[in-house]
Amino acid sequence: MDEFAAWLTLARAPGIHAGTLAPLLQHFPDAAALLSASPASLRAAGADTSLINWLCATPGNGTQDVVAGDLRWLEHDNHHFVPWGSPSYPPLLANVADAPVGLHVIGNPTVLSLPQLAMVGSRNPTPFGSETARSFAAHLARCGLVITSGLAVGIDTASHRGALDAQLDAPIDSHGDSHGATIAVCGTGLDVDYPRGNAALAREIAVRGALVSEFPRGTPALKHNFPRRNRIISGMSLGTLVVEAAMRSGSLITARLAAEQGREVFAIPGSIHNPLARGCHELIRQGARLVETAHDIFMELQPLAGIAASTQHRSENPGESAYPPWPLDKEYEILLDALGFEPTGVDLAVVRTGLRADEVASMLLILELEGRVESYPGGLYVRARPKAVK
Repeated sequence: MDEFAAWLTLARAPGIHAGTLAPLLQHFPDAAALLSASPASLRAAGADTSLINWLCATPGNGTQDVVAGDLRWLEHDNHHFVPWGSPSYPPLLANVADAPVGLHVIGNPTVLSLPQLAMVGSRNPTPFGSETARSFAAHLARCGLVITSGLAVGIDTASHRGALDAQLDAPIDSHGDSHGATIAVCGTGLDVDYPRGNAALAREIAVRGALVSEFPRGTPALKHNFPRRNRIISGMSLGTLVVEAAMRSGSLITARLAAEQGREVFAIPGSIHNPLARGCHELIRQGARLVETAHDIFMELQPLAGIAASTQHRSENPGESAYPPWPLDKEYEILLDALGFEPTGVDLAVVRTGLRADEVASMLLILELEGRVESYPGGLYVRARPKAVK
């Protein structure tokens, strides 16, 4: 068995990771020698019994045929396998104790070594949460960060879309320019479309960045694989930004893993009445960096990443306000304040302002036409994120 096939075989070994593999490779010259070693040699090197039994069974259990299929999969354009310890392996992830033995990649493996920010959050975000994630991701991607997330519906999708919104035409180059790239870390094999609704998005990401998975070809969507996926999202990144998350959320697992890996954790606060803000508020209580604008993130990450701070006008920074210059009557100002930045119905706006329902409805229409308010399904309204004034 050649060296590359040996790494593909090790990637299929149950329970093995960089922390268990590294001591073994100190006793054998390469992965192929490890696979061909005798049980006694493996035991002397410190391999546990389950791994020895699996390695000794591989010649006759069909693993070699499966690995041959993996090699055929790698013959396709933009299909790659990046072993642990290779120059293309993400440098930050390489130092994580339980880093994967290797990463399967569709796309450009160059982006794995670029400065990354993980963005995670609820699978059922509010419209405002989705817009916040998308606008932050677009701004951060334009400023030189690769946006890394998990391809799930909700905040993950909005974050990937935001990075793609950067719309920079220049390709990723050898000097490390990310140009709005994004990485999706998957909890399945890369030949499995999951979630199905994001299949088109996955294809776009493969062009502008990379799809990544530690799980071999054919691995289905299994519940216990997704928390394992989260350690890669945080492990490749300089920090993790949580946009919206309930108290019991997979996003909080990613944030905890980031903290354990010595990475920065950021959280965007929200309304005290929004249950999806409570996870973020809990992270802030535990020491996460409170984020109001992208500048809050750059202050922490710029020294680590060597990325250029944004030189754009402050009003182009997500979270910064720059309303159109025309003035508002007092009642319109009261209504805008009553709406805030969380989706609000007409009835609640009536209660908060003391205005009649017909007055509120008429004023909302005018505010929407002026671009100060956005409407959402269910008769809800929210203050629009203001356009930049230049």
